Amino acid sequence: MKFLRQIGEYLFIVKRDPNQERSGMMKAMHGMNRISLMMFLIGLLVMLFRFVILPYFRH
Repeated sequence: MKFLRQIGEYLFIVKRDPNQERSGMMKAMHGMNRISLMMFLIGLLVMLFRFVILPYFRH
């Protein structure tokens, strides 16, 4: 469940633990992970649109 909680923190769904130590490198790593996760989700949405939704409008 820790993995799902971390994903929730990246997507700003779950508040992060205020007692957890955060160094500068940790902030940078989490920032890069957040960016890569957002790009992955956007890519999935684009693929869904192009391969599932768009063919219905090309009749």
